[in-house]
Amino acid sequence: MTEPLLEPLLRQFRAQRVLRHIPPHSTLLDIGCGVSGRFLQSISHHIKQGVGVDFKVEPRKTGNIETLQLKLDHQLPFPDQSFEIVTMLAVLEHIEHEQAILQEIYRVLIPNGKLILTVPSLWSQPILEFLAYRLKLVSEAEIRDHKRYYNRQKLKQSLVIQAGFQDFYHQYFQLGMNNFCTVVKKRSPPPKAPPLTIAFPNH
Repeated sequence: MTEPLLEPLLRQFRAQRVLRHIPPHSTLLDIGCGVSGRFLQSISHHIKQGVGVDFKVEPRKTGNIETLQLKLDHQLPFPDQSFEIVTMLAVLEHIEHEQAILQEIYRVLIPNGKLILTVPSLWSQPILEFLAYRLKLVSEAEIRDHKRYYNRQKLKQSLVIQAGFQDFYHQYFQLGMNNFCTVVKKRSPPPKAPPLTIAFPNH
């Protein structure tokens, strides 16, 4: 199936924004890595080890990169404190119960580990819907699957107030259409939410 015209370009912009925040030789988990784990492959030279999870990815191990096909139901299948970095690039907006996955991310990060994410901004919704539904330049299925859009205040509420992360850093990019955010694990996690089914989209 042919990819919509703007999808590769948007993915490249996200990757460039994120790479500078990933320390060399890190162990990294990419949640919602997509069908082929392109982002992990593109940074394989920069990190020590990378693991990608997605319900449509082909399970594979190549060098220091491994991809796992997972439709998560209760938790991430990794021990506590397994990763230095977790990335979620254009993924959190697709997840029905965001706090369940954020608490699991907190658990698998080491102390002082970092979550790096991008999510669409509130102002992007009408533009993305026009690009998808009318011009067919971005994936219509992806846009229809968006559960929510974010601004700085919404992200801080979800990540800091509710999930317990600290060192909140936020910037808008792509002319305000996207949020870029990093947070750090520095204290005990909040109480766990009840087990919930979480499915990751292809992106």
